[in-house]
Amino acid sequence: MDLATQLQDPDFGVRLSAVNAIRDLPAEEAAPLLEQALQDKNTRVRYSIVSLLGQKPSPQTKALLTKALFEDKEFDVRAAAAASLGDLGDQSAYEDLAQAYVQETEGLVRFSIVAALGELKAPQSLDLLIQALTQGGFEEEAAVMALGQISVPEAIPVLIPYLTHSDWQLRVRAVHALGTTGFPEALAHLAAHHDADTEVITAIQSYTAVQQASQPASEAQGIKIVQS
Repeated sequence: MDLATQLQDPDFGVRLSAVNAIRDLPAEEAAPLLEQALQDKNTRVRYSIVSLLGQKPSPQTKALLTKALFEDKEFDVRAAAAASLGDLGDQSAYEDLAQAYVQETEGLVRFSIVAALGELKAPQSLDLLIQALTQGGFEEEAAVMALGQISVPEAIPVLIPYLTHSDWQLRVRAVHALGTTGFPEALAHLAAHHDADTEVITAIQSYTAVQQASQPASEAQGIKIVQS
């Protein structure tokens, strides 16, 4: 029984196995099969399909994922669609993701959209990501990281206050975000930052060590991490 037939089998387990088998196919062969199965009545099957679409770019992939993002009734499928759009790395998906973020009420989907915007590295995401910082929780954490990924200088003054946040995990994320930008101003703030938490210090050193290695010895000697 071929995969197209398996995708129509009454047993959802057979259909799910067919989706898993499609992983081994080239994108041009996988896309029509995945499109055929995207209307499957079983949530697990649809979730597997949209997750796989992000790894199988084709001319119709973006449109299929956008449709799932806006129309699927299950929030975890919508979240997977957002993540797959981020995996594609196509900045033209920004407008759809931004619109979905405004319309979406489920926290998991909004979190996934914010993370996807970071994967897109689209500079126009700046304002939306700053808005996401006010939402708290996982959405705020994702926004901090995404601000580093879009790598625009306007994100630096937004991220710097997070270096002194009461939550050490957010401080670590801010370090990674600032370090990811690679901007000299961001790295200078990391080099001058005082922190008592070992995790934060280790994160800072992972970026300042690279900076030191690329500088003349006389300049690198001035970069030290101070524990308080």
